[in-house]
Amino acid sequence: MVKKASKENFIKITLVRSPIGYSKRQKATVQALGLNRLNQSIQQADTPVIRGMIAKVSHLVEISEESYA
Repeated sequence: MVKKASKENFIKITLVRSPIGYSKRQKATVQALGLNRLNQSIQQADTPVIRGMIAKVSHLVEISEESYA
């Protein structure tokens, strides 16, 4: 059984480069993360799924970790 941490961890993701000129798959990954515009920032829960998506488009985004109690 997986135990939940006492505080929720979040990742702030910012789209810093345009996905124009990259594969449809990478554009779809950026869209699935919830990023639509350049310099747009979103917060997502820090999960292995989100980390994998970020790894695939790491050249297009910047991340910063945040935690809340």
